[in-house]
Amino acid sequence: MTQPSTATAAGTGSRAFVYLVSIVAATAELLFGYDIAVINGALIFLKQQLDLSEVQTEFAASSLLIGCVFGAVIAGWLSDRLGRRRILMVCAGLFAVSSIGAALPRNLTEFVVARFMGGVAVGAASVLAPLYIAEISPARIRGRLVALNQMAIVTGILLAYLANWLLSFLGPSSWRWMFATATVPSVVFLAALFFVPESPRWLTEWGRSPEALNILTRVNGSAVATRELEQIKEAIAEETGTLRELLQPGLRRALFIAVSLAILQQITGINTVLFYGSIIFKERVGNHTESAAIGANVIIGLVNFLATIVALWVIDKLGRRPLLMFSAGAMAVCQVVLGAAFLIQPPPALLVLVIMLACTASFAVGLGPGVWVLLSEIFPTRIRGRAMSIATISLWVACVALTMTFLSLSSAITVTGAFWLYGLMCVVTFLIVKFVTPETKGKSLEEIERLWRHRD
Repeated sequence: MTQPSTATAAGTGSRAFVYLVSIVAATAELLFGYDIAVINGALIFLKQQLDLSEVQTEFAASSLLIGCVFGAVIAGWLSDRLGRRRILMVCAGLFAVSSIGAALPRNLTEFVVARFMGGVAVGAASVLAPLYIAEISPARIRGRLVALNQMAIVTGILLAYLANWLLSFLGPSSWRWMFATATVPSVVFLAALFFVPESPRWLTEWGRSPEALNILTRVNGSAVATRELEQIKEAIAEETGTLRELLQPGLRRALFIAVSLAILQQITGINTVLFYGSIIFKERVGNHTESAAIGANVIIGLVNFLATIVALWVIDKLGRRPLLMFSAGAMAVCQVVLGAAFLIQPPPALLVLVIMLACTASFAVGLGPGVWVLLSEIFPTRIRGRAMSIATISLWVACVALTMTFLSLSSAITVTGAFWLYGLMCVVTFLIVKFVTPETKGKSLEEIERLWRHRD
């Protein structure tokens, strides 16, 4: 690691350095967004070329998500021992290998193995990228930089939809190119990681305080860096919480809220649009060409991107609960109307698209970023890492369950029944937020912990 310049050491640190490092880390989340969304367009051609049944199609779509569960489980444990940066490098390698492997399979098994490997990278990145950014960012801009993480995800989703549409004109084998395109940014991400530092918090935990101080000086300047290092040491000393503590009065309500909202964020049905949107337009709504069906999802991705920008702008002004309740309520209405639209045969394509856009915007402005923000705030420092792991794993398991059942559920109870069921889950979400979830905006961690003790 190069030594900081005299100007930087004596001043307030290099904001350019912090932004550069954060952008590199957030690239993991851009690849995350790309990998989970690219299946949307590729699935139409993949299903045709490999002659997949509905159950096999669900398995193909879910294989990445199964890997996500595994990646989320091992990410914290591995990064605590080997370092945040090293495990992010492993993720970058897995992203690249998975992209190539998913582009070259001869059968479903080979495809599933490749996507599972990518899923491990996605699951680990979903834990480590925001963790790394939070640990290296100065307090004054930490919220903004962690928010960069969410923007990277929706940007990756939008890029995947756009790439899918442009490549779809190549014909039935275009799905191979859709997966292969992620190889280049994966390699660039891996190369960039060689030029960013390790997390100062991890270095401090492993007795490498001089190295940590060097990095903190580049970030904050020497005077602030010294205080920051002492605060890190104090925080590490306080992290003595155990999993059993989460079940004790004062925190079990927080655990219930965290796990419930993590699961409900997924089973409100948003991923039926993000993963199966092209198949819905191709097979369930009229007789559209593959390119037209995939093109509709570009619009959905753009709305998702723009609504996330709105969310990041208003969440600290309006609070968590109002946004979450609005989001869940609006999604409930959208899912009910979307289900009703499929009672018309054939369903009006424009109506279905408009409702999907409204549903996507409703999710992106509230439940999308809002649940993650709330999860990061409701637990005290000493137990937050373990609690967040439980919530994140619960979220990915719910995502797998939704993705592996949508087509089968639609066949069993009709598309209308499936969307109405998701609408019911939106209502449950609204009720949990309204009657159980407290507002955390503007409260310190100590105030939030006292709030749990008074309520339990």
